[in-house]
Amino acid sequence: MCFHQNEQLCILLNTTFLKALEAYFGLFFSALIAATVVPMSADVVLFGLLELGYNPFWLIIVATLGNTIGGLSSYLLGYLAKWKWITKYLGVKKEKVYSLKTKVYKYGFLLAGFVWVPLIGDLFAVALGVFRSKWLPVLVFMTIGKAARFVLIYYLSTLVETCL
Repeated sequence: MCFHQNEQLCILLNTTFLKALEAYFGLFFSALIAATVVPMSADVVLFGLLELGYNPFWLIIVATLGNTIGGLSSYLLGYLAKWKWITKYLGVKKEKVYSLKTKVYKYGFLLAGFVWVPLIGDLFAVALGVFRSKWLPVLVFMTIGKAARFVLIYYLSTLVETCL
């Protein structure tokens, strides 16, 4: 309900708010899905919303949150280790995960900082779950890695804007 005297201004404000809400939700959803094996890029959505003038701080927070939750779903699948699910939903073979065993034990949850890397990131997340890496350090390093990636995309977008 709008308590402002100018009804047109209220409609404009409500419409702007709803568009922003849709944009942030769309970014969250695309970042969540992009952290799975679905071929989707949250980077493109983030870049587009940056170009439309949305707040970079909130875009990075929303993208990081969605992408981290998506990454944690791969970790959880590994933790639960239902190989039928892992193979079906992530396309990761049991042998590939076990080939990472020495790396997971050697580098531990530091690998979580690289879960965002295309093609191998999901494999890292699954392996961290399979080998029961502690969830809190995995969450922290995964979040840092994903946030750094989105911050880098933001800075690259400012470079593109400067060059144009």
